[in-house]
Amino acid sequence: MSKQPCVYILASKRNGTFYVGVTSNLIQRIWQHKNKQVQGFTERYGVDQLVYFELYEDMSEAILREKRIKKWNRQWKVNLIEKDNLHWEDLWRQIQ
Repeated sequence: MSKQPCVYILASKRNGTFYVGVTSNLIQRIWQHKNKQVQGFTERYGVDQLVYFELYEDMSEAILREKRIKKWNRQWKVNLIEKDNLHWEDLWRQIQ
């Protein structure tokens, strides 16, 4: 799974601050967020819990999906997360 286009959502806590991102290496990217290697928004607001991700075959599809999700209202994002992760568990352990 390490090298595959992916859209992901991080949260600071249940119903907390969100971050929507895209990467070609989910494990590496989440590790960077958790270890404060990514300066900016996620570091500043403590957003490092992986609560949702989608895998893609093509990076352009993943980028398009990320842009669409970023435009969604908050409740739509909550619904997307809770569809597969009702308890907002940190999925980091599942992808390592």
